[in-house]
Amino acid sequence: MAEQALSTAVADGQKTQSASSGLSGAWLPRLITGFVILLTWEVVVRASAPAYVAKPTTVIWAIPKVLKPAFLQALGSTLVAVAEGLVMTIVVGTILGLLMGRSTTFDRVFRVYINFFNAMPMIVVLPLFSLWFGYSSGARIATIIFAAIFAITMNVADGARSVPRDYLEVSRSFRSGRLRTLIDIVLPSSMPYLLAGFRLAAGRALIGAVVAEFFLSVGGIGYYILYNSRSYHHNEAFVGVLLLAAFGVGFELLVNWSTRHFMPWYRRDEKST
Repeated sequence: MAEQALSTAVADGQKTQSASSGLSGAWLPRLITGFVILLTWEVVVRASAPAYVAKPTTVIWAIPKVLKPAFLQALGSTLVAVAEGLVMTIVVGTILGLLMGRSTTFDRVFRVYINFFNAMPMIVVLPLFSLWFGYSSGARIATIIFAAIFAITMNVADGARSVPRDYLEVSRSFRSGRLRTLIDIVLPSSMPYLLAGFRLAAGRALIGAVVAEFFLSVGGIGYYILYNSRSYHHNEAFVGVLLLAAFGVGFELLVNWSTRHFMPWYRRDEKST
C-alpha cells in the first residue's frame, strides 16, 4: 500500500515537472522573440525616424495618459458593437450553414452567392451601407455582420456535411425528425467547425468595426486611432492598436479555454493528429 502511494506521488511529481517544463519551453521562445522585436523597433525608430513616431518606451509612458473615460468609452463602443454583430452573425450564419450542409438544393442555390460576397472587400460595400444606414452605428453593425457572417456560414456548412453517416442512421432508426436531428446530432458534430469559423469571424468583425469607424467617422477606438495618428500623436494611437491586439489574443485564449473545458474530446483528437 505504501509502495503504491509512493509510486503515485512520484508519477504526479513527474507529470507536474513535465507540465512546468513544457510551459516554460513554450513561453520562453515567445518572450525572447518579443523582446528582440521590441528592441529592434526601439533602436530603428530612434536611429532613423522623427521624434513623434511611436517607440515601445514612449508608448508605455503614454498608457496612463490615454486610459481616461473618453478613451474607455470609445473602446467600449467598439467592443459592444462587435459583440452585437457577432451574436447576430452566429445565429444567422449557423442556421444558413446547417441548411447548406444538409440540403443539396439549398447549397446549390446559395453557395455561389456566399462565395461571391465573401471574396468582396468590405471597403467596397461601405459606401452602400453609409447610404442605407447613414453615418451611424447602424452602418458599423452592418459592416461587422458582412465581414463575419460568411466565415461562420461556410465552416458550419462544411461541418454539417461531414457528420458521420452512422450518427444519421441511428437518428433515423429512432424515428427522429429533421429538426431534432439538426439540433441533437448535426449541430454538436459541427461544433469544431463552428469554433473555427467563430475565431475567423471574431477577427474579421473587429477589423470591420475599425474600418467602418475610419471611413464613417463613428465614435469608437478606430476613430480614436485615426484622429491621433493624423494629429501626430502616434504614441496615443498605438495604445489603441495594442488594446485591439490584446482583445484578439484574449478572445483566442477564451475560445481555447472553452474548448478544453466543454469539448475535451476535440482537443484530444487535434493533438493526436
